[in-house]
Order: sequence, then structure tokens, then C-alpha cells
Amino acid sequence: MNGDHTPNLNSDDPKTPLLPVHDPIQRSPSSISYPITSLFTPNNFYILLGPLLCTLICLLVKLDAPVTSIYMLAILAWIFSWWFTEAVPMPITSMTPLFLFPLFGIASADSVARSFMDDVIALVLGSFILALAVEHYNIHKRLALNITMLFCGDPLNPPLLLLGICATTAFVSMWMHNVAAAVIMMPVATGILQRLPRGPTQSNVVGKFCKAVVLGVIYSAAIGGMSTLTGTGVNLILGSGQVLSVYLDKAHLKSELEMLGPMAFAEKMVLAVFGMLIVLWMTRSITDDIPGWGALFNGLAGDGTVMMATLLFIIPNKKQRGEKLMDWNKCKKLPWNIVLLLGAGFAIADGVKTSGLADVLSKALDFLEEVPYLAIAPMVCLISATITEFTSNNSTTTLVVPLLIQIAKTMHIHPLLLMVPGAIGAQFSFLLPTGTPSNIVGFTTGHIEIKDMIKTGVPLKIFGIAALSLLMPTLGAYVFGTNGEV
Repeated sequence: MNGDHTPNLNSDDPKTPLLPVHDPIQRSPSSISYPITSLFTPNNFYILLGPLLCTLICLLVKLDAPVTSIYMLAILAWIFSWWFTEAVPMPITSMTPLFLFPLFGIASADSVARSFMDDVIALVLGSFILALAVEHYNIHKRLALNITMLFCGDPLNPPLLLLGICATTAFVSMWMHNVAAAVIMMPVATGILQRLPRGPTQSNVVGKFCKAVVLGVIYSAAIGGMSTLTGTGVNLILGSGQVLSVYLDKAHLKSELEMLGPMAFAEKMVLAVFGMLIVLWMTRSITDDIPGWGALFNGLAGDGTVMMATLLFIIPNKKQRGEKLMDWNKCKKLPWNIVLLLGAGFAIADGVKTSGLADVLSKALDFLEEVPYLAIAPMVCLISATITEFTSNNSTTTLVVPLLIQIAKTMHIHPLLLMVPGAIGAQFSFLLPTGTPSNIVGFTTGHIEIKDMIKTGVPLKIFGIAALSLLMPTLGAYVFGTNGEV
């Protein structure tokens, strides 16, 4: 080896040194000195904003509750300020509960660390391994071409194509976990977007279409089990057919699909494993009368237990002798930033409970007992839809629903008139990546930012609350057999 050789720090060679290599180039002092004005940058201000907000809340906020509830509120201000401003990389911010919670006495480091390997996270990891297999064998490209040809229209109709993607995602999410639906459909959606230019050459119209597709998938996955299908993204791309038709020409799509040829054995096996996984997801717990296969394990098996991805490392691909469908080298692209962000969400949900902040929020809802009956549905839905942006959907429902039952008894109305808006409102987590794991799946594609989610999610949240407020006292009372009184 040449003695002048400098190791490539970007290589995957395990022998590559982790510490910086001595730079033989002598740099002048002026090249490494920084003016003091460089310290006063917006990013440095945003970095200080988190600890500053935390300190102010600790000093100024007084609650009739344990002091840990105030500390938890302060920690939330710190974490969410960094998430909003992206002053620190989001995965790094996601790890702050690991030291902030023990530092403020919210929870031990061990209990916080357990949140980062929740059953849902195991589900997401297994789903992503399967998604990587789908991408490796170009199955997502085959599905994307077929969906595009089916819904693009002739001439190209972008709103129809977006509606087709959203409708497919919503239909899939009706039968399985929202995260699983998002993980399955996002590679298909990005497979369509791969035909479009990115970077400096990307036009404004193409950029809006990319955002609309990704937002459409995550929102459709979140509300697929409801009767209202998101369509707000269509407004972003009306009139964009001429621009997009250059990249989504139907004749080119058909020829490209023909070039893929018939499905190989490996593709069929990956789809078979995916199909088995979907069936297992759908049948783990069916109804109260039909328990599903989960009953065989006394309820101990969860969605994350169905690690069908393991089969991908066992089944041969019949391309090379001894080669399996997947190996660990193909898994290097696993998005660990999603795992950390999702773990932070679970840690925050647990911290809100253990710190006593959940009790403070519950007491704050006592005023609902004085709210007029016709205003109760929008009020309950709005409160749930707000809380769910900061904790998981399940945590919000667990926090709100028991209180709503008690309030319904006090008001002498049927509990479902409050429980249904509270539970459905908890699904309206459209503004932040941490609101639901399916949001994280879309956020990590790189096509959308937090401001895009807020810009599109706010009107969607308002529409959802308005629709639920109108339907629950009318159609809901008829469907659930309630008449406002008990």
C-alpha cells in the first residue's frame, strides 16, 4: 500500500478509522478563525431557545400538581422547540428524553430506554425490512407503474392520480395498522415520484405534486378507517397536467412495465411474505366473538410479534447459489431516524402520565360539564385533536375517554356522544411527525417538511372537526341509537 494513501472516511470498510486523520495541509490562522458575529446566527438562537423556554417554565409556571408535571411541561417546550426549528437534527432531538427525563426526575434512564423498543417499533422495523425487500427487487416500481397507468387518465389527470393513490392507501389501512399501510404504500408512492426531477431542476408544480402525494398517503393511512377520505392535496396540483405529462406519459409507462418482464421467483416470494403478513395483521384480533389467532397466545402476541421479515433471510432468491431474499448488507438503509423519533413519542406519552401532567390535563377538562349539548362534540373533538399532536393516538384516547364517560354521566347524556368525537378526534394528528408513526414514514421521504404538514394539516383538521361536529349529534345519534339523553 502506498504510504501517501489517505483512507476514505465515507467507505463502509470496517478498518476505516473512526477518529480524524491528521491533515498534512498546514492551514493559516485566518482560515480557522471565526468572527464573533458568527455566533449570533438564527440557528444558534434556536439552539438556545429550547433550554431558555424550559428554564422560564420551571421558574414562572405554577400548577396545583406535583412539581414533576411542571418539569414535564418544560421538557415538552424544549423538545418541541427544537423539533419545530430543526436547530438540532431531529433524530438527535428525539434522544433528549434519555437524559432530560432522568435529569428532571420524570423517569429512570432504563424506563425511558424501554420506550424506544415498543411493540409498535418492532412492527415498524419488520415492516421496513419488508419494504426494503420490495424496493430491492423493484416490486414497488411494478406496483407504481400499474397504479399510475390505472389512475393517470388520458390525457394525464393529476387530481385523479392523487385520488387513486389516496383511495388505495385508505382501503389498505381499513384492514391493517395505519403504520403498516403507510409503510406498504409509501414505496409505491415514491416509485411514482422517482420519475419526476428533484433538486434545482424541479419546478414548483412538480414539487407541489410530490408533497401532495406524500401527504395524501400519510393522511389517507391515518383516516382510512373513517368515512371521509382526504382530498386537500388535490388543491395543490389543479392545472398541473401539462407539466407532469412529460414525466408520466402513458405510452412510456406501458413500455417501461413491459421492460420489467414477468415476475421472478424472488419477487413472488417477497409478495407472498407480504401477503402472509397482511393476513396475520388482519386476523390477530377480529371481533369480540371471533378472537383471531392472537387468542392462541393468551393475548401476549402483538403486531410487532409478527416478524415475517425473518423469512426473507431464510428463503433463497434462486438467483445465486446460497443467496437469500435479503441479507443484512441490504438493511443498511433502515431509517433509524424513524425509530428514534417514534421512540421519543412513546417516551413523551409515558412521561406525561408518570409526571402527573396527564392529571392536570384531565382536571382542565372539567369545564366541559358546563358546555351546551350542541357544542360538546366540536369542543371534545378539538381538545382530542390538539392533545394528539403531542402524544400518541392511543395515549390521547386513554387519557380523554375515561374522563368523557364521567362527564357524560354528569350531563345525563349518552357516553357515546362524547366518546366517539374524543376517540375520532385523537386520529386527527396531521400537523407533526410525532403525532402518529405514519406521519414519520412520510416525513422521512424528504419530500415534505414540518411547515408543509402544518400548512395542509390545519385546514384538514378543521374540516374533520367540523364534519364530526355536524354528523355526531345528527347521523351519529341515529347510528349509535342515542338521542342525547340516558
